[in-house]
Amino acid sequence: MNRNGPASTAWELLLPAAAAPARTRGRSLQAALREAVRSGRLAPGTRLPSSRDLAADLGVSRGLITEAYEQLTAEGYLRSGQGAGTWVGAAVRAARPSARDLAPRLSGARADFVPGTPDLSLFPRSAWAAAHRGVLAELPHQELGYPDPRGLPRLRTALAGLLARRRGVVADPERIVVVSGVAQATTLLGFALRARGVRTVGVEDPGSPQHDALYASAGVTAVPVPVDGEGIALEALRASGVRAVVTTPAHQFPTGIAYSARRRAELLDWARSVDGIVLEDDYDGDFRYDRAPVGALQGLDPERVAYTGSVSKSLAPGLRLGWLLVPETWAEEIVERKRTMDLGHPALDQALFARFLERGDYDRQLRRCQRAYRERRDALAAALDEHFPGSGVSGIAAGLHVIVTLPERYGPEDRFLARVAAAGVAVRPLSAYAHAPAARAGTDPPKRIRLVLGYAHIPPARIHEGVRLMAEAATG
Repeated sequence: MNRNGPASTAWELLLPAAAAPARTRGRSLQAALREAVRSGRLAPGTRLPSSRDLAADLGVSRGLITEAYEQLTAEGYLRSGQGAGTWVGAAVRAARPSARDLAPRLSGARADFVPGTPDLSLFPRSAWAAAHRGVLAELPHQELGYPDPRGLPRLRTALAGLLARRRGVVADPERIVVVSGVAQATTLLGFALRARGVRTVGVEDPGSPQHDALYASAGVTAVPVPVDGEGIALEALRASGVRAVVTTPAHQFPTGIAYSARRRAELLDWARSVDGIVLEDDYDGDFRYDRAPVGALQGLDPERVAYTGSVSKSLAPGLRLGWLLVPETWAEEIVERKRTMDLGHPALDQALFARFLERGDYDRQLRRCQRAYRERRDALAAALDEHFPGSGVSGIAAGLHVIVTLPERYGPEDRFLARVAAAGVAVRPLSAYAHAPAARAGTDPPKRIRLVLGYAHIPPARIHEGVRLMAEAATG
């Protein structure tokens, strides 16, 4: 029999039916072939092997195959022509189960200000494709084997140079682990903490809602610690009893503040005093618009800070590509955990990104994003000034979102949010990022509404339109 794809598929599908008892073999072959067409395993337009070839492969009489083909042709499952062979009918619509897509998406609202998403249309497709072609042309065959669990040396070396130059990190390539984004870095750290007997970790409050679930998956409980105007509150941190804390010191999420120099020093003093560790999430540290970016906390004490970042805001979250830089005393443990978790990040993706870094493409991408996001930040500030006079805007110097404090006349918060949602505008209040809302139960609701407005993924014209719609809904 011709061993092409369709013939081989038909032969494999019909083998069990061919082994049926002789008196039921014909009906079994017809039923198996009919089900293969219905289920989509034999797609419309698929050419089947000749009756002679299929009979020989299945070890049955040619008459059984001819009879099966004729019956299914009469029923419309197959079609045939003199000298043209036998095919699956084009009119057959197989009942194929569809796969659900659980990926997070934009809401589909008329204007979506929910933060966390960059402008995916800025992804540098041409430069990325060129890097991909270059890597495929030059990558030695042995590099496609299982990689170093820390990451390709070429990429770790390039990342060390990038992080030292742009973020002030003390970057030893031997202590860099290439990971599938900050989420995997967080999980690795969680497992390492638990292995050391640490069962709790402090998290900023308000802060990223993902930290609770990620640490919980490693058996570590997140303990909310309030944030004030300078950073995480040290008195509350000391009182919490934790020895590890997650921070976003360059641009606190979501309040937008940069930790003060005094608070940074106090935080590191705390870590030394409890023999603890600070976990620094530098999620958007490259984006600062009015002055040079604030350097990473890790540069002040590399032995007390584990530093992590990714390309999720600069390139695309779908790449699942990030890095984790750990203190020397943690390196061996983290690397072994990474090895047992997935045997290392995909080698081809690593080589591609290394080339992207080495040729200056990543720096060019950051400059491109910086220009676009500054323009959108300015558009949002102007629109808020026009349509919500008297509002306060903070966290505007960096990142991809701002905090807007509306005058009291727009309250209460629940009514405002309901009206805005009805107008087709998606927004999140600052209160949505509180880790411990139950602790505030019974307190009076805030008189002024505070919103976290993301702007990176919205063109300037739509930003203005969205703010106008929000204002009309709030005052309507």
